[in-house]
This record gives sequence, C-alpha cells and structure tokens, in this order.
Amino acid sequence: MEEKLKLSPDSFEALPQAQEPDNEKIAAPSLTFVQDAWRRLKMNKGALISFWIIILMMIVAFGSSFFINHSTLVKSAPQYANLPAKIPGVPINGFNGKLKVAGQWVDEYKQNNVPTGKYFILGTDNLGHSLAQRILYGTKISLIVALVATFFDLTIGVAYGIISGWRGGRVDTVMQRIIEIISSIPSLVIVVLMLIVLRPGMTSIIAAIAISSWTTMARMIRAETLQLKSQEYVLAARSLGESPFKIAWKHLVPNLSSVIIIQTMYTIPTAIFFEAFLSFIGIGISSPETSLGVLLNDGQKNFQFLPYQMWYPAIVLCILMIAFNLLGDGLRDAFDPKSRR
Repeated sequence: MEEKLKLSPDSFEALPQAQEPDNEKIAAPSLTFVQDAWRRLKMNKGALISFWIIILMMIVAFGSSFFINHSTLVKSAPQYANLPAKIPGVPINGFNGKLKVAGQWVDEYKQNNVPTGKYFILGTDNLGHSLAQRILYGTKISLIVALVATFFDLTIGVAYGIISGWRGGRVDTVMQRIIEIISSIPSLVIVVLMLIVLRPGMTSIIAAIAISSWTTMARMIRAETLQLKSQEYVLAARSLGESPFKIAWKHLVPNLSSVIIIQTMYTIPTAIFFEAFLSFIGIGISSPETSLGVLLNDGQKNFQFLPYQMWYPAIVLCILMIAFNLLGDGLRDAFDPKSRR
C-alpha cells in the first residue's frame, strides 16, 4: 500500500495578503446612472463650459429684474442718443466714449455734454436707451420663450408620445396623423394666423410655440415607448395589475429621461432663434418692448455708421445658441450608453 500523505500544520499557513488569489479590489466607487452621466459630461470640456455660461447668463438676465425697471427701457432720452461704449479706465478707442467720425476719433460724451461720471458700458441706441440694459432684458425675454417651449415639450410632447406609443393600433395611427398635419404647417404661417386674433408680441409667439413646438418630442417619445413597452419589467408590472399611469410614471418616464433631456436641449436654441427671427422681421415683439430680435432689427438700420448697436446683441444671441447646442451634444454623449468611455 502506498504510504499515506501526512500534512503538517505548516501546510495550512495563510498566504500573505498580496498573494491571495481571490483578493479583489474595487478600482472605482459604484455610480448611479445620473452620476455616471455627470462624470462623462465633465469630461467634455466644451459642454461643461457651455453649461456654466448658460447658468451665468440666466442668473444675470433674471437677476437684472431687481435693478432694471421696465419704465427706464421705454422712456427715451434724446440727449444720450447714439453714444458709444464707455468703460472707465479702458483707453481703447470704441470703449472709451470715442467714435470714429470722418476718419477722426471724436469724444461723443463731450460733444453731447454728458455729465461727468455718466457712462454706458455698451453705449446707447437712437432713443438714448442703455444698450446693456436692453440686452439684459432682451436676453431674459429670449430665455422666457425658451422656458415656455420647454414646458410644452415636457407636458404635451411627452404625454402625447407616451399615450400614442402605449396604446398603439388605431389610436396611434390617428395621433400620428394629427402630428403630421401640424408639422406640415410652417411655424411662420401659424404666427401670421395668430396675428389675426392676437396683436404682435409674446402672446402670439407663445401660442405658435404651444401649437407646433412639441411635435418632435412627441415623435421621439413615441418611438422609444414602442420599444420599452415590450420589456420584461413593463410586462411584469402589467401582469401585476399596475395601471397605465403608474407604469408610465414609474417605468417609462425614468427610462425616457435621457431622450427628454437631450431633446429639450435642442428645443431651447430653436425657440430662442424663432423668437429672434420673428421680432427681427417685425411680426414678433416690437418696439418699445425689447428682445434680442428687436435689438438686431433696430441695430441693422444704423449698422453702416453705428455697427456696435447690432454687434452686441448679435454676439449675445450667438453665445446663447452655441452654448445650448454644445451642451445638447455633450448631454447626448453622456446619456448614450454606446459612447461610454
């Protein structure tokens, strides 16, 4: 018989911690879906910078309501008309109160007998209004229009898309035909029709947005709902007797959150440009009220001699549009599981 193998107590000595084969180390903390999306968004420098620019512009625009009265924006001051920008301590021509006239730099503040200590950091328009104040107020109006478009996207668009995708069949067919009819009518035509009933201004713009802005969101939500309603967790909820409303709120909306956020970020710049375009061509907000479109319309009349009156609102509008578009691209990459790094 073979000799039995005898094991000594030394054979059972524990290995050093570093040599344990099953020694596992968690390399990174566990992250939720939102935390992981925020981590990937922070890796996109352009989107992150755009995010903070938008936050800053919203704080400044809406905070200006505390120190800018609407009456000061509509009350003309002809003695201060068409003054260039003047920033104390800045000796650069164009920002020191001087304007180029017939090839010579002329101090417009002295020529117009502006009191010492009175200056406008972005100049004035042809009625003597502070251009900086009007830009702040116009930015606030543009952001309000964007918030209104977002509201209709999140209410009508999301609800319409979920109902259409969830019900399916004839209900879905009828609801999609309604969307096609609405989408086939240009937004400009809707605004013109609104002008028959309403006067030009915020009301007609909001009415046009309420009628047509939510259709893209509804289509995207409907397409995602058609996929999600066949998932196991939705079928399990239906078999347990959950109502369609609870299923939509607890299961569909959380899984549609990435689509909703991304589409909202693209809706906002579209709404801002829509308002600016309507005001620019004269069928939106009109003087003495102000918006970025109104400022562009007023500035282009004097562009040959006073280009700053158009450049400043145009720069603010471009920054808003670019920031929202870059943030939208960043959110799309952050919430898309296929683009995980």
